[in-house]
Parts: sequence; C-alpha cells; structure tokens
Amino acid sequence: MQTIRYCPAILLTLAFLVPLTALWGAGKTAKEYLVYFGTFTDKDSKGIYMCRFHPGTGKLTPVELATETVSPTFLAVDPTLHYLFSTNEIGDYNGARSGSVTSFAIDRHSGKLTTLNTVASRGGSPCHLAVDNGSKHVLVANYGGGSVAVLPVAADGKLSEASDFKQHLGSGADRRRQREPHAHMVVLTPDNTFAVVADLGLDQLKVYRYDAQQGTLTPNDPPSGSVKPGSGPRHFAFHPNGRFAYVINEIGNTVTAFDWDGEKGTFHEIQMVPTLPKDFSGQNTTAEIAVHPSGKFLYGSNRGHDSIVVYAIDPAKGTLTFVEDVSTGGKEPRNFTLDPTGKYLFAANQNSDTVVVFKIDPKNGRLTPTGQKFAVPSPVCVTFVAAE
Repeated sequence: MQTIRYCPAILLTLAFLVPLTALWGAGKTAKEYLVYFGTFTDKDSKGIYMCRFHPGTGKLTPVELATETVSPTFLAVDPTLHYLFSTNEIGDYNGARSGSVTSFAIDRHSGKLTTLNTVASRGGSPCHLAVDNGSKHVLVANYGGGSVAVLPVAADGKLSEASDFKQHLGSGADRRRQREPHAHMVVLTPDNTFAVVADLGLDQLKVYRYDAQQGTLTPNDPPSGSVKPGSGPRHFAFHPNGRFAYVINEIGNTVTAFDWDGEKGTFHEIQMVPTLPKDFSGQNTTAEIAVHPSGKFLYGSNRGHDSIVVYAIDPAKGTLTFVEDVSTGGKEPRNFTLDPTGKYLFAANQNSDTVVVFKIDPKNGRLTPTGQKFAVPSPVCVTFVAAE
C-alpha cells in the first residue's frame, strides 16, 4: 500500500483512524453525546439545534435550540472539542458577495454554544468546512462561484480573515448545472498534507498541498482527479485504511471509487456504480456519503428516491457491491451521519423537518429503523461531540 511521505504503513492507517475518534472524544466512545443539527433558517429554523444521545440505549433527549445563527448548513468540531465552526450559507455577508463562517465555544455540560466571532468565507453560499488536525485553520468550500478559503484559528477559537484563497476556473458538461465552478466539499488528509476539494461544476477533485504553518494551499502536480463528464461530484470520503476514496456524484446519481496515492496525492478510478434501482424513473440527486468506521460498508443518500443506499466494500480491491436501499422515512435526505460507535445512522430529511435513526447491522451493514423519529426544522447536517 502507498504511504504518506515516509510514514510506515501502520502509521498511515492510524492517521486515517485518529481524526475520526478525536472528533468524537479522545479515541473512545462516551456514555453520552451532544448531537448538533445544522439547518437552513429560511423557514422555521432559528439556527443550530441539539439533543443528547445515549449510544448504550439508542435513546435521545428532546431537541432544543443551541444557538441562533443564520443558515448554519454545515458544522465541524475542532479536535480539542472546545470549538464548533459553522458555515453561514448566504451570499451577502456585510454587503459583499460572500457568505460567512462563525466560531462557537462548546459547553460540553449543557450543550449550549456561545458565539465567538464571524468572518467572511470569501465566496457565496459556503456549504462545507473542515478543521485541520492541529486546530490551526478552518478550510471552507464556497459553492457560489467555486472557491476555497483558509481561515486561521486563534488560541481562543476566534477566526481571522483568510490567509489564502483559491478561485476555481472553468465549466462542466452539463450546461444547466455546470456553467461555472461549484466547490462543494473540502477534506484534509489526516496528516495535514493535502486538501481535496470536490468541485461539482468542474467534475474534478482538486488536490492542494496544505501548509499548516502558513495556512496556504498550493496546487498539486497533477492538480486534480476527475469523474465522468456531467457527473457533478458533491461529497467524498476516504476509506479508513487510506488506500481508497469514494465520491458521490449529485448529477449522475453514481458513486465513483478510486485508488488514492497518499504520497503523490493522486486518484485513479477503479469503479463507478449507480445509487438508484433500475426501475426508478423519478427525479433524483444524490447528497451525502460515508464509509463505516470498520471499513466494510459505504452509505450514500438519494434525494427524490429519498433513500440510503448501502454497499459492501471489498477490503483488498476497494470495489463496491450493492447491499440494499432503505427509505429514510422522510423527504430530501441532504445529510446523514454515523454515530461515534458505528452502531447507528442519523438521516436528516430536510424537506420533512425530521431526523430518523437507524440501527446498523455490523455483519452486513443493513439498516433497520429504531423508531426514533424527531422534529428538527430544515435539518441539513448532524455532528457529535462527547458530553462531559
């Protein structure tokens, strides 16, 4: 297997596993988690909502408002679990054609969030962000116009104006959806070496070398990987072993599997599979994707078919085999998240204002509704923090 720079293979595997556990609480499961829900605030929502989750029983407490903020559509937690960062998916921050990013302090006892500050995202409609593993910077993907910015994080959790900004250029094959770039997701490799940006408008996975000390991005050589023209890559996920990556394509309703070379920062396509059953004839776009912490299963969401599709992952080849598709019990599952134990999947149904919880079968990855279905206005992101 390829290694990142000069790390032994076992350290590469650990590098991919550690950020997942750090996000949820020091590498071990907790007795209780704070669950935060990002939302669109154009209707009934006021901001970020929360509840408590007990993984031992699968039970949740009633949902309440954690803080008010405008359209916090994607959330990310720093590795220390002290701060939560949110996109504000707008296009007119302080009179400029930009969205914004807000930093919050987390009270891990009450779950309440305290606003620290807000800065410009440097592009319209920021829809995804990521925190580096040293808590030094937040990287944000701006859908409007297609760009990515790097925002420094101070010791007190406050954000500074962008230390770097990269504007994507070009267009894609779909004249209606891909007239210009649309950066939809940014992910850092666990060793902070590369930042990968899925650009829906360009059918590309932009790869940048990331300097954590300077907060800068330098295009890799080669600068990107590609999917089939007109596919529209939206979100992607690395496999825990660091060898494979998976991209869900919003326009094409497919998942593309890649070999990932962590030393060179390159993608090599190995497979493309559909997310929809052959007999489905309605309108659909895909949204979220996630690899199970065990590395055995991959999940993706369909909006229109309103389902989660489940695949088994070949551990040697990284290829996918269809297992099942399951209704999310609501409309427009823009986002879903696996809980820190890997036992549950939380599906956020944006257009029916509900979050539905499923139990994951550890043997085959299949999903079974737990009966937990609760109201959250316009939910579009779910994230976990270990409670104190």
